[in-house]
Amino acid sequence: MSGSIDLAIEGMTCAACVTRVEKVLSRVPGVTSAEVNLATNRARVLGAPALTFAALAAAVAKAGYGAAPVSAPAKPEAPPWALLAAIVLTLPLLVPMLFGHAYMLSGGAQLALALPVQLVIGARFYVSGWKSLRLGSASMDVLVALGTTAAFALSVVEMVLAWPDEADALYFEAAAAVITLVLLGRVLEGRARRQTVSAIAALAALRPETARVWRNGAEEEISVATVRRGDIVIIRPGARIPVDGVIRDGEGGVDESLITGESLPVAKRPGDKVTGGAVNGEALLRVEATTLGAESVLARIIRLVEDAQTGKAPIQRLADRVSAVFVPVVLVIAAATCLGWLLAGAAWPEAVINAVSVLVIACPCALGLATPTAIMVGTGLAARHGILIKDAAALETAHGVTTVIFDKTGTLTEGRPDVTEVIAGQGQSRETVLALAASLQAGSEHPLARAVLRAAGERGADAPPATGLTALPGRGIAGRIDGAEYRLGSRRLLDESGGVPGELSDAAAGLAADGHTIAWLMRADGTALGLLGFADRIKPGAAAAVARLAAMGITSRLFSGDSAAAAAAIARTAGITDVRTDLLPEDKAAAVTGLRGAGVVVAMVGDGVNDAPALAAADIGLAMGTGTDIAMHTAGITLMRGDPLLVADAIDLSRRTWAKLRQGLFWAMAYNVLGIPVAAMGWLDPTLAGAAMALSSVSVVLNALSLRRWRPAA
Repeated sequence: MSGSIDLAIEGMTCAACVTRVEKVLSRVPGVTSAEVNLATNRARVLGAPALTFAALAAAVAKAGYGAAPVSAPAKPEAPPWALLAAIVLTLPLLVPMLFGHAYMLSGGAQLALALPVQLVIGARFYVSGWKSLRLGSASMDVLVALGTTAAFALSVVEMVLAWPDEADALYFEAAAAVITLVLLGRVLEGRARRQTVSAIAALAALRPETARVWRNGAEEEISVATVRRGDIVIIRPGARIPVDGVIRDGEGGVDESLITGESLPVAKRPGDKVTGGAVNGEALLRVEATTLGAESVLARIIRLVEDAQTGKAPIQRLADRVSAVFVPVVLVIAAATCLGWLLAGAAWPEAVINAVSVLVIACPCALGLATPTAIMVGTGLAARHGILIKDAAALETAHGVTTVIFDKTGTLTEGRPDVTEVIAGQGQSRETVLALAASLQAGSEHPLARAVLRAAGERGADAPPATGLTALPGRGIAGRIDGAEYRLGSRRLLDESGGVPGELSDAAAGLAADGHTIAWLMRADGTALGLLGFADRIKPGAAAAVARLAAMGITSRLFSGDSAAAAAAIARTAGITDVRTDLLPEDKAAAVTGLRGAGVVVAMVGDGVNDAPALAAADIGLAMGTGTDIAMHTAGITLMRGDPLLVADAIDLSRRTWAKLRQGLFWAMAYNVLGIPVAAMGWLDPTLAGAAMALSSVSVVLNALSLRRWRPAA
């Protein structure tokens, strides 16, 4: 057995930091794997049950970072006093760049302003850089420390050599500006990154702190944590539902939009389930608490979103490998730049400043942020619209889907039979046929019986009481109504009773061809009085979902265990032409595997236990949230509303997220690929290099945040 421990990591600044923390965590005895996310500043460690937080925290501290339990209260955001002080001290040094050489301060004044920026405010770069070098690696703080120190030291040397005159060229403003810009970039980046976790914050805010329960004959308000299973919770109109439960009294609409993405209130009545976090509408509800704490729907949703945001997409591992060697390569390039300028005959101050520009612009922060920020925004946005993505790999895989395979029952259809046709024989009325059928089915829990009773109630059919009800296994049911014996059942029962379909024969054949299940109503002597046609209704969004997938270049197929007639009828209505029927669960899985072997990227959509093998066999599985737990556990994506349109939404959002991810990686690499040569050629001074470096990280995060404008198709 293995367990997992999550840690909040403090002090990480770039992708090289991520690599270093992962390395030290992986070396702790008992650890099997460690994943660190720069965007969330979290680490997830898998290992032996005996693994302790203390051992992991000690390893992180040894690497020069801090670690805290993720359940610990978040530290309040401190005012950026260091940044404010750096700005105040640096601005006078930059005045000559804006207004001309006449406003240049004396060397001593420049030194007095730059010294606290370099040695006090910038001390963090020395400390962090030294710790990383001591452990055999190099972070971006090494680049900042080396670059600013070189510019600062060069200025001091120039002052000493020119004494008692003023030096011709000093670079204090470059050193101070780089430190100030790096700090500014981190503050802006941190604020932008906090917006990427807004989805989890919004979900967590759905949980009320208190609940009103009925105890000891009175209503009392208690903490949600103390609610017990079986308690009757009273939810007033407009209040948020505090626990998962079943309505025992009250009827009205419930707004579940922030949980399922459903924009309209859902009608609820006694016996219906409600989810903690939803908003009660206009009625007073009494709800029996059934699921509490970590097992509630909302808690599981939050856990799934956190898991998805903590994990890494496969492409991020490539970025991490690049960043692990990036800083040493940059140090070599900077040294080569300095040497090259000296060999070309440049003065040594010019050679050093050009090398400093290379060190400053080559920050791997953006490279480490490009993937996790896009994934965090994408998974959080999906959760707010009723799409739960299990991990980053699922999000990455979904963008490449070329074929979607739908199960029929419960996926494209409602998953329950309804009476769709009532046909009366000669001398009978449809109302009489339905009323007699309802009388015979009273009290039965069979799905077809419930459909008959539901239809009778909706159509106002007055069912007289029946006596002597007798089940006829495999055929139907018999009973007496007003002294006469009636039977309701299959064609086999009609034949055994000596009945003749007569004029109902053609109607029955037509319904059977359309995939309907047929029940015959007859007298004891076999006289056919009428028939009922049952069908599983197609979901309202099924046809629109298939059409939208087609517009996205994705082929839809239907794989079902049902009969050819029943599946073909649903496929025709949905607009699907590729239909395979009479499939066992292992047949579905084999068919999916066969398609994958032919180079097709397959998404399987299902809801039942029988769909689990196919969901696991597909490149990506999508489970209907209205289905079974095993289907949801097997799938990479869960659709909370069970609406087929969410399939297209999930794939579309995956494509948009993947596009943002690639854009982020492109810009992160472009800043370095273009910026380093420009700096090495002497066309970029350290101040502009620092601004470009800070801009790269902020722009990558803001690019990911622009994904929040995505909305599901209407």
